[in-house]
Amino acid sequence: MRVVGFKNAGLAFVLFLVSPALAVAQDNEMEAIRTAIEELRADYESRITELERRLAVAEQNSTQAVYAAQQAQSVSSQPADSGNSAFNPAIGVVFQGFLTGNDGEAQDEEGFAVGETELIMSANVDDKFAAYLTAALAFEDGESELEVEEAWVETTAMPAGFSARFGRMFSGIGYLNAKHSHTWDFADQALPYQAFLDGRYVDNGVQLRWLAPTDLYVEIGGEIMQGEDDPSGLGASSVFTNVGGDVGPSSSWLAGASYLDLDAATSLSMAHFVWKWAPQGNWKERNFIFQTEYLERRASSTETGWYAQAVYQPFQRWRFGARADALDLDGDDPRRYTVMMDWSNSEFSRLRLQFARSESALDDGNQWGLQYIHSIGAHGAHAF
Repeated sequence: MRVVGFKNAGLAFVLFLVSPALAVAQDNEMEAIRTAIEELRADYESRITELERRLAVAEQNSTQAVYAAQQAQSVSSQPADSGNSAFNPAIGVVFQGFLTGNDGEAQDEEGFAVGETELIMSANVDDKFAAYLTAALAFEDGESELEVEEAWVETTAMPAGFSARFGRMFSGIGYLNAKHSHTWDFADQALPYQAFLDGRYVDNGVQLRWLAPTDLYVEIGGEIMQGEDDPSGLGASSVFTNVGGDVGPSSSWLAGASYLDLDAATSLSMAHFVWKWAPQGNWKERNFIFQTEYLERRASSTETGWYAQAVYQPFQRWRFGARADALDLDGDDPRRYTVMMDWSNSEFSRLRLQFARSESALDDGNQWGLQYIHSIGAHGAHAF
């Protein structure tokens, strides 16, 4: 019994000694928990304050954006002043030149030649009209010649998808006809355009277009032109249509047909197809373009021509292309095969090296050329 009593007394004595230490440890732990809670509360309140500040800034920016949009809409709805500086014309100049060589008798002359130098001016006339002017300075046989290529006025506010253009213009027929030479993928025009349209069809007249309000791109147009040697001044007319769309995020296509009635004895039918590809629509790095056209001219006889070309940009600034074009004429069926490589330091400058092999009943020959294209000033976006 004494042993048990001593054990109980010892246990009580140990508990007496340890209890203060346990109490201190518990107090320290509770204090640590309280400190952690206070730190979490402070961090939480700090985050809430920062989120509230960001929300206030976002609301202020949104209010300013809405106000700016309202102001812009208010300004755009007011009648435009034709003398306002906001409608000063955008002016640009395009320089072109060639260095060529050949080994065929029927080829162009060798040596250096300055191509067309284009002066481009465009501006909004007011809130319902825009104007465009292109003048080309050409050098030939040691003499310079200034020619007005395009000078037209176009409506900008017609309802129901309609637009009208009147003046001197590149016709909307075909795919290449309305494109200026500095936008071509090759240094020269395709053979059918050279044979049937003397490069392109440009005339004075009126053009009307209609763009359908559909997801699929549908455009229908018609023209009444002056024509050649017609006393009425209405000697030519044309109709054309284009249909196109997107195939996924990387591809797009365009197909079209045209008919040009030059006079009572001469007409021209045309059809074209274009396919464009760029990964996720990013044209800056890589892209591929395939295009082809077929032309048929009916006069005293029927003559046809076609071309097909492909241009690939494997990486930024460099492009490689190949083209085949041919004609089916009375007594001659010329063929030509062309390859090119070009390098663009920027969107305003390009150097192109080109080689072509021509075959015809008159002459077979090879031609090589180096072309430069440089532009300064304003330069509008190119059509599809």
